[in-house]
Amino acid sequence: MGPLNDATFRRIRSLMHESVGLSFPDTKKPLIQSRLTPRLLQLDIQRFEDYVELISGPNDAGEFQMAVDLLTTNETYFFREPAHFELMCKELARTRASAVSIWSAASSFGDEAYSLAMLLADMAAQGSIGEDWQILGTDISDRVLRSAAAGIYPEERLHEVTMDRRRRYCLRGEGPSKGLIQMHEKLRAKVRFGWLNLCRPIEDIGPFDVIFLRNVLIYFDAPTKRTVIDRVLTQLKPGGLLFTGMAEGRLLCDTAMEQLATGAFRKLGSCAVAA
Repeated sequence: MGPLNDATFRRIRSLMHESVGLSFPDTKKPLIQSRLTPRLLQLDIQRFEDYVELISGPNDAGEFQMAVDLLTTNETYFFREPAHFELMCKELARTRASAVSIWSAASSFGDEAYSLAMLLADMAAQGSIGEDWQILGTDISDRVLRSAAAGIYPEERLHEVTMDRRRRYCLRGEGPSKGLIQMHEKLRAKVRFGWLNLCRPIEDIGPFDVIFLRNVLIYFDAPTKRTVIDRVLTQLKPGGLLFTGMAEGRLLCDTAMEQLATGAFRKLGSCAVAA
């Protein structure tokens, strides 16, 4: 099959940016070629130009979604960047909220959302927060959302989950499912997942006490980052907490925010978190 030429690379880059906000500089051309080539071979498509026609057409949203999946990284695991979880628990316990609503805004396979669910379930059992808590996980990938809703993971993804929490919140697979872990039904009942494009207007899905927007901003250029962050923050309560990836740099937004720690911010306003 032929290589990815510059003109076709620019078409792919433009399509991804206009549709889902992904930003690919010229240096990413080899990456795009290497990630899409196996898919073209699978479909017996010999030219990248023909694949672009396929994913940009109005009748094959499924293949466009496949391309998005191939060009983004869904690497994640439970309790990633634990300092954020510790800070969140401290803030929520301080307010002793009767109800807590959290949005995992780039939830990928759901590791983050279920990590949050374990923490909130523990806090509710201890009386640190009320029993009325819920978590929403959203992502742009249908594939990862289906996996997240099922709540089944390779056991190695839970290496940061304590054995006590595994006993209380996880079901260990046996036989053909050996090596797999499924989140307990009582935990999955408190977490819902839905499709959402952060680069499009967001319906009124909040307000939330806490929003996790981690390890997704790296895909956006600076203007898109600012737009996305301010859009997401419209769904955060005054006094609510926002968490971004610890390696994603400073917060670019027009909303008034107070930095609490690396990648941790409070929305300035008159209300406390989940009062």
